[in-house]
Amino acid sequence: MDGSDSSSSKPTFLERLSTMLLREPEDREQLIALLHSSFQRNLLDADALSMMEGVIQVSERQVREIMIPRAQMDVIDISQPPEQFIPFVIERAHSRFPVVDGDKDNIIGILLAKDLLRYYAGEEFNVRDMLRPAVFVPESKRLNVLLRDFRSNHNHLALVVDEYGGVCGMATIEDVLEQIVGDISDEYDFDEDEDNIIRQDDTHWRVKADTEIADFNEQAGAEFSDEEYDTIGGLVLQAAGQLPKRGSTFVIDGWQFTVLHADSRRLYALLVAKAPASPQDAQVSV
Repeated sequence: MDGSDSSSSKPTFLERLSTMLLREPEDREQLIALLHSSFQRNLLDADALSMMEGVIQVSERQVREIMIPRAQMDVIDISQPPEQFIPFVIERAHSRFPVVDGDKDNIIGILLAKDLLRYYAGEEFNVRDMLRPAVFVPESKRLNVLLRDFRSNHNHLALVVDEYGGVCGMATIEDVLEQIVGDISDEYDFDEDEDNIIRQDDTHWRVKADTEIADFNEQAGAEFSDEEYDTIGGLVLQAAGQLPKRGSTFVIDGWQFTVLHADSRRLYALLVAKAPASPQDAQVSV
């Protein structure tokens, strides 16, 4: 009897939702405070709270904040024959690749990896005929607007251009959705509030890939040039020649870089140390 009364006294989901909405927030800050209050009263779990906050933040953030930087974009050059770029496509394992004619400012279309099956089927194969139109968006575009465009136009990838019309990066529908549902973090991830450069000891630094080269030079006493690339990630990608995997190590101008965190699209964090003097500087070691 008591157990039945106790069970029937528990509020249903609709009752809990109604309770949460009874107090109408007047602005976004009050809405977030209300969500946190609902979490503290066990009306929402942590995952639901995180996703609701993500939905709110998507309408505030711009494409430039989440895009894959130009230096980290995986592209195919139209001048390459299929037998040269298909191994690259297989290694990167993306579903879509921007196709360039000469450089990354001259993107002529998007190639879907599944279309390459025609090459193996022995059909007549012309990459230009298979390209889908490239979609270009300004770096100031709001993420909620971009997501709506992705859904309505059935596109999953957009090239991001700066105020001068140059390509400065790319964004996918997955990049936008990660702002809502979150991504998978590991022990090598930095917290958003942490500094870009964390000194481990007198000779080692943990560095975010998007750290400005000038900032690293100042803190670590290095002398890397920032004429070609602005960030440590761009410097590393230039030396590696491709997006390196976690654990890859190589030496640039007497400094050793070890990849701590990278996925199939981006480089996130590195361990940087003054390399020991050696007559043989290995460029890449996996």
